[in-house]
Amino acid sequence: MADIVDRQTRSRMMSGIRGKDTKPEMVLRRALHARGFRYRLHGNGVPGRPDLVLAKHRAVIFVHGCFWHRHEGCRYATTPATHPEFWAEKFAANVRRDRAAYDALLSDGWRVATIWECALRKPQSVEKSAATIEEWLLSGIRQLEIGEADAE
Repeated sequence: MADIVDRQTRSRMMSGIRGKDTKPEMVLRRALHARGFRYRLHGNGVPGRPDLVLAKHRAVIFVHGCFWHRHEGCRYATTPATHPEFWAEKFAANVRRDRAAYDALLSDGWRVATIWECALRKPQSVEKSAATIEEWLLSGIRQLEIGEADAE
């Protein structure tokens, strides 16, 4: 299937996709801040540059987009019809990079949470996700993953 827009338009559209301060990240940050948690953003000295670093709890939080980071079984993790080889390679590289960062963090003694974009789409889901993260931070458990099924 051919692309419905020309190359320049597609390039402009793709360049507008943010890597930081995305809507899902911002709603989670607001919810955690309201609960009294303080954090650093996009930790430079931490493997994988996680979205939130809570040094007091020796914990990091990644807010992953379902499309870019390939949330398994999620309806938002679609694959574009044009240039499927390019996208397969791109997505595989993203997943490998995520896995390497995750493993490095765990081996360095960090606690790691991954919150998927689909879990932050509805206000009630955001509150439930924030409550789950709060529980996780206070529990001492090493790993957490929240997706749409977990938040609703």
